[in-house]
Amino acid sequence: MNNNKSAFGLIIGVVTFAAAVAAAVTAFFLINEKKKRDEEELERYLDCSIQ
Repeated sequence: MNNNKSAFGLIIGVVTFAAAVAAAVTAFFLINEKKKRDEEELERYLDCSIQ
């Protein structure tokens, strides 16, 4: 019985760790995409304002 609880806890821990890593990677890519879009928008604004 104790062995089953230990295995179940280990599985829950691995799944939780995988979900946390996936969330961190997703957040990293979303932040980079937003930063890239903001820079492109600023560049377009500056190009239009110079003309």
